[in-house]
Amino acid sequence: MAQKLEDEGLYVSQLTAHIITKKAVMSRGFRDSTPLSNTSTLSASCSNGVCMMSSTWRDEQHPSFLNFISCFLNENSFRLNIVPIAPDFIFNCGGLSIAFMFVTNWDGIDITSIFRKVQKLKEQFANFYVVITLPTKEQNDSFIYSYIKYGMQLGRPTFVPVRDLEMGFEKIVKIAHARGACKRQDALAKIKAEKEKSVQAMEIYLQVVTSIPGVDSHDANVLNQTIGSIEAIARSSKEYILETTDLSPTTAETITRFFRDPKFYLAPKMS
Repeated sequence: MAQKLEDEGLYVSQLTAHIITKKAVMSRGFRDSTPLSNTSTLSASCSNGVCMMSSTWRDEQHPSFLNFISCFLNENSFRLNIVPIAPDFIFNCGGLSIAFMFVTNWDGIDITSIFRKVQKLKEQFANFYVVITLPTKEQNDSFIYSYIKYGMQLGRPTFVPVRDLEMGFEKIVKIAHARGACKRQDALAKIKAEKEKSVQAMEIYLQVVTSIPGVDSHDANVLNQTIGSIEAIARSSKEYILETTDLSPTTAETITRFFRDPKFYLAPKMS
Protein backbone atom coordinates (compact mmCIF):
# COMPACT_ATOMS: atom_id res chain seq x y z
CA MET A 1 0.00 0.00 0.00
CA ALA A 2 2.80 2.40 0.93
CA GLN A 3 4.62 1.56 -2.32
CA LYS A 4 1.45 2.25 -4.31
CA LEU A 5 0.99 5.64 -2.63
CA GLU A 6 4.65 6.46 -3.25
CA ASP A 7 4.29 5.58 -6.97
CA GLU A 8 1.13 7.64 -7.30
CA GLY A 9 2.83 10.58 -5.59
CA LEU A 10 5.78 10.34 -7.97
CA TYR A 11 3.41 10.24 -10.97
CA VAL A 12 1.51 13.31 -9.73
CA SER A 13 4.78 15.18 -9.17
CA GLN A 14 6.03 14.34 -12.66
CA LEU A 15 2.71 15.32 -14.21
CA THR A 16 2.66 18.60 -12.31
CA ALA A 17 6.21 19.40 -13.39
CA HIS A 18 5.31 18.64 -17.01
CA ILE A 19 2.26 20.93 -16.88
CA ILE A 20 4.21 23.77 -15.24
CA THR A 21 7.03 23.48 -17.81
CA LYS A 22 4.58 23.40 -20.70
CA LYS A 23 2.70 26.44 -19.41
CA ALA A 24 5.96 28.33 -19.00
CA VAL A 25 7.04 27.57 -22.55
CA MET A 26 3.62 28.45 -23.92
CA SER A 27 3.47 31.71 -21.96
CA ARG A 28 6.82 32.79 -23.40
CA GLY A 29 5.55 32.03 -26.88
CA PHE A 30 2.28 33.87 -26.26
CA ARG A 31 4.05 37.01 -25.04
CA ASP A 32 6.17 37.07 -28.19
CA SER A 33 3.28 36.37 -30.55
CA THR A 34 0.85 38.80 -32.11
CA PRO A 35 -2.95 38.64 -31.99
CA LEU A 36 -4.73 36.94 -34.85
CA SER A 37 -5.94 39.30 -37.55
CA ASN A 38 -7.06 39.20 -41.16
CA THR A 39 -3.49 39.71 -42.39
CA SER A 40 -0.10 38.64 -41.14
CA THR A 41 3.05 40.77 -40.98
CA LEU A 42 5.05 37.88 -42.44
CA SER A 43 6.66 38.67 -45.79
CA ALA A 44 5.25 36.72 -48.70
CA SER A 45 8.74 36.21 -50.10
CA CYS A 46 9.73 33.91 -47.21
CA SER A 47 6.37 32.17 -46.83
CA ASN A 48 5.92 28.40 -46.91
CA GLY A 49 2.30 28.98 -47.79
CA VAL A 50 -0.97 30.50 -46.63
CA CYS A 51 -3.15 29.35 -43.75
CA MET A 52 -6.81 30.35 -43.94
CA MET A 53 -8.66 29.99 -40.65
CA SER A 54 -12.43 29.88 -40.31
CA SER A 55 -13.73 32.95 -38.50
CA THR A 56 -16.45 30.78 -36.91
CA TRP A 57 -13.90 28.27 -35.60
CA ARG A 58 -11.71 31.10 -34.28
CA ASP A 59 -14.55 32.62 -32.28
CA GLU A 60 -15.03 29.32 -30.43
CA GLN A 61 -11.40 29.02 -29.25
CA HIS A 62 -9.61 30.34 -26.16
CA PRO A 63 -7.40 33.42 -26.82
CA SER A 64 -4.31 31.68 -25.43
CA PHE A 65 -4.65 28.85 -27.99
CA LEU A 66 -5.18 31.35 -30.80
CA ASN A 67 -1.99 33.11 -29.76
CA PHE A 68 -0.16 29.77 -29.82
CA ILE A 69 -1.41 29.24 -33.41
CA SER A 70 -0.28 32.70 -34.45
CA CYS A 71 3.17 32.17 -32.95
CA PHE A 72 3.57 28.69 -34.46
CA LEU A 73 2.56 29.84 -37.95
CA ASN A 74 5.00 32.75 -37.85
CA GLU A 75 7.83 30.50 -36.70
CA ASN A 76 7.12 28.16 -39.61
CA SER A 77 6.78 30.96 -42.19
CA PHE A 78 3.07 30.63 -42.93
CA ARG A 79 0.89 33.66 -43.60
CA LEU A 80 -2.45 33.72 -41.80
CA ASN A 81 -5.81 34.95 -43.08
CA ILE A 82 -9.13 34.84 -41.21
CA VAL A 83 -11.96 34.11 -43.65
CA PRO A 84 -15.52 32.71 -43.54
CA ILE A 85 -14.85 29.19 -44.86
CA ALA A 86 -16.60 25.85 -44.27
CA PRO A 87 -13.55 23.85 -43.11
CA ASP A 88 -11.77 25.03 -39.99
CA PHE A 89 -8.53 25.49 -41.93
CA ILE A 90 -7.38 25.54 -45.54
CA PHE A 91 -3.64 25.54 -46.24
CA ASN A 92 -2.26 26.51 -49.64
CA CYS A 93 1.22 25.03 -50.02
CA GLY A 94 3.18 24.47 -53.20
CA GLY A 95 0.13 25.00 -55.38
CA LEU A 96 -1.94 22.48 -53.39
CA SER A 97 -4.96 23.18 -51.15
CA ILE A 98 -5.40 21.01 -48.04
CA ALA A 99 -8.53 21.35 -45.90
CA PHE A 100 -8.80 20.47 -42.20
CA MET A 101 -11.48 20.05 -39.57
CA PHE A 102 -10.08 20.52 -36.08
CA VAL A 103 -12.34 19.18 -33.33
CA THR A 104 -10.84 20.64 -30.15
CA ASN A 105 -13.34 19.19 -27.66
CA TRP A 106 -14.94 15.79 -28.17
CA ASP A 107 -17.06 15.91 -24.99
CA GLY A 108 -20.39 17.73 -25.18
CA ILE A 109 -20.44 18.10 -28.97
CA ASP A 110 -23.14 17.12 -31.43
CA ILE A 111 -21.46 14.03 -32.87
CA THR A 112 -24.09 13.61 -35.58
CA SER A 113 -23.49 17.11 -36.92
CA ILE A 114 -19.71 16.57 -36.81
CA PHE A 115 -19.87 13.46 -38.99
CA ARG A 116 -22.46 15.05 -41.28
CA LYS A 117 -20.03 17.93 -41.83
CA VAL A 118 -17.20 15.45 -42.44
CA GLN A 119 -19.24 13.67 -45.11
CA LYS A 120 -20.04 16.97 -46.84
CA LEU A 121 -16.49 18.36 -46.79
CA LYS A 122 -14.84 15.18 -48.03
CA GLU A 123 -16.89 15.51 -51.23
CA GLN A 124 -15.82 19.13 -51.67
CA PHE A 125 -12.08 18.78 -51.05
CA ALA A 126 -9.75 16.24 -52.62
CA ASN A 127 -7.26 16.73 -49.76
CA PHE A 128 -9.14 16.69 -46.48
CA TYR A 129 -8.12 15.68 -42.94
CA VAL A 130 -9.95 15.60 -39.60
CA VAL A 131 -7.89 16.25 -36.46
CA ILE A 132 -9.58 15.37 -33.16
CA THR A 133 -8.34 16.03 -29.64
CA LEU A 134 -8.85 12.88 -27.54
CA PRO A 135 -6.86 13.18 -24.29
CA THR A 136 -8.57 10.29 -22.45
CA LYS A 137 -9.19 6.62 -23.16
CA GLU A 138 -12.93 7.15 -22.73
CA GLN A 139 -12.97 9.82 -25.42
CA ASN A 140 -10.89 7.64 -27.73
CA ASP A 141 -13.28 4.71 -27.25
CA SER A 142 -16.25 7.01 -27.91
CA PHE A 143 -14.65 8.25 -31.12
CA ILE A 144 -13.95 4.70 -32.37
CA TYR A 145 -17.56 3.71 -31.67
CA SER A 146 -18.85 6.78 -33.55
CA TYR A 147 -16.42 6.21 -36.45
CA ILE A 148 -17.90 2.74 -36.97
CA LYS A 149 -21.47 3.83 -36.30
CA TYR A 150 -21.42 6.54 -38.97
CA GLY A 151 -19.85 4.26 -41.57
CA MET A 152 -16.60 6.11 -42.17
CA GLN A 153 -14.32 4.69 -44.87
CA LEU A 154 -10.71 4.18 -43.91
CA GLY A 155 -8.69 7.06 -45.33
CA ARG A 156 -11.74 8.93 -46.68
CA PRO A 157 -11.04 11.23 -45.00
CA THR A 158 -8.00 10.60 -42.83
CA PHE A 159 -8.70 11.07 -39.12
CA VAL A 160 -5.79 12.18 -36.92
CA PRO A 161 -6.39 11.67 -33.15
CA VAL A 162 -4.16 13.76 -30.87
CA ARG A 163 -3.77 14.19 -27.13
CA ASP A 164 -3.83 17.98 -26.83
CA LEU A 165 -4.58 21.14 -28.79
CA GLU A 166 -0.99 22.17 -29.46
CA MET A 167 -0.08 18.72 -30.79
CA GLY A 168 -3.16 18.82 -33.01
CA PHE A 169 -2.23 22.10 -34.66
CA GLU A 170 1.38 21.04 -35.06
CA LYS A 171 0.13 17.91 -36.89
CA ILE A 172 -1.99 20.10 -39.17
CA VAL A 173 0.97 22.29 -40.16
CA LYS A 174 3.26 19.27 -40.67
CA ILE A 175 0.70 17.52 -42.91
CA ALA A 176 0.15 20.69 -44.95
CA HIS A 177 3.87 21.31 -45.33
CA ALA A 178 4.60 17.70 -46.31
CA ARG A 179 1.81 17.60 -48.90
CA GLY A 180 2.98 20.93 -50.35
CA ALA A 181 6.59 19.72 -50.57
CA CYS A 182 5.47 16.56 -52.40
CA LYS A 183 3.44 18.69 -54.82
CA ARG A 184 6.44 20.91 -55.53
CA GLN A 185 8.66 17.89 -56.15
CA ASP A 186 6.05 16.45 -58.51
CA ALA A 187 5.83 19.75 -60.40
CA LEU A 188 9.62 19.89 -60.77
CA ALA A 189 9.66 16.32 -62.07
CA LYS A 190 7.00 17.17 -64.66
CA ILE A 191 8.92 20.25 -65.81
CA LYS A 192 12.08 18.16 -66.16
CA ALA A 193 10.22 15.49 -68.14
CA GLU A 194 8.66 18.09 -70.45
CA LYS A 195 12.06 19.69 -71.00
CA GLU A 196 13.60 16.33 -71.90
CA LYS A 197 10.71 15.61 -74.26
CA SER A 198 11.17 19.00 -75.92
CA VAL A 199 14.89 18.40 -76.37
CA GLN A 200 14.23 14.97 -77.91
CA ALA A 201 11.64 16.46 -80.27
CA MET A 202 14.10 19.15 -81.37
CA GLU A 203 16.78 16.53 -82.01
CA ILE A 204 14.39 14.57 -84.26
CA TYR A 205 13.42 17.80 -86.03
CA LEU A 206 17.06 18.64 -86.78
CA GLN A 207 17.74 15.12 -88.03
CA VAL A 208 14.85 15.32 -90.51
CA VAL A 209 15.47 18.86 -91.77
CA THR A 210 19.25 18.50 -92.10
CA SER A 211 18.70 15.35 -94.18
CA ILE A 212 17.64 17.74 -97.00
CA PRO A 213 20.69 18.26 -99.26
CA GLY A 214 22.38 21.59 -98.62
CA VAL A 215 20.51 22.33 -95.35
CA ASP A 216 22.72 22.53 -92.24
CA SER A 217 21.88 22.95 -88.54
CA HIS A 218 21.85 26.75 -88.82
CA ASP A 219 19.31 26.59 -91.66
CA ALA A 220 17.21 24.09 -89.71
CA ASN A 221 17.10 26.37 -86.65
CA VAL A 222 16.15 29.35 -88.82
CA LEU A 223 13.30 27.36 -90.37
CA ASN A 224 12.13 26.25 -86.91
CA GLN A 225 12.07 29.80 -85.57
CA THR A 226 10.42 31.42 -88.60
CA ILE A 227 8.19 28.77 -90.18
CA GLY A 228 7.80 26.16 -87.45
CA SER A 229 7.04 22.48 -87.79
CA ILE A 230 8.17 20.09 -90.51
CA GLU A 231 4.57 20.02 -91.79
CA ALA A 232 4.58 23.83 -92.10
CA ILE A 233 7.90 23.75 -93.99
CA ALA A 234 6.54 21.10 -96.35
CA ARG A 235 3.55 23.34 -97.17
CA SER A 236 5.67 26.47 -97.70
CA SER A 237 6.46 27.77 -101.18
CA LYS A 238 9.90 28.88 -102.32
CA GLU A 239 8.71 32.50 -102.26
CA TYR A 240 7.42 32.22 -98.69
CA ILE A 241 10.69 30.69 -97.48
CA LEU A 242 12.65 33.53 -99.07
CA GLU A 243 10.33 36.14 -97.50
CA THR A 244 10.56 34.76 -93.97
CA THR A 245 14.16 33.52 -93.77
CA ASP A 246 17.67 34.50 -94.81
CA LEU A 247 18.17 31.25 -96.75
CA SER A 248 19.54 31.47 -100.27
CA PRO A 249 17.28 30.95 -103.33
CA THR A 250 19.12 27.69 -104.08
CA THR A 251 18.44 26.31 -100.58
CA ALA A 252 14.80 27.43 -100.72
CA GLU A 253 14.41 25.72 -104.11
CA THR A 254 15.98 22.53 -102.73
CA ILE A 255 13.63 22.49 -99.74
CA THR A 256 10.48 22.86 -101.82
CA ARG A 257 11.65 20.21 -104.31
CA PHE A 258 12.48 17.83 -101.43
CA PHE A 259 8.89 17.83 -100.20
CA ARG A 260 7.16 17.98 -103.62
CA ASP A 261 9.24 16.06 -106.18
CA PRO A 262 9.26 12.27 -105.61
CA LYS A 263 12.16 11.87 -108.03
CA PHE A 264 14.16 14.22 -105.81
CA TYR A 265 13.35 12.93 -102.32
CA LEU A 266 13.44 9.27 -103.38
CA ALA A 267 16.79 9.58 -105.16
CA PRO A 268 19.82 8.06 -103.40
CA LYS A 269 21.78 10.59 -101.36
CA MET A 270 25.56 10.79 -101.14
CA SER A 271 26.77 11.07 -97.55
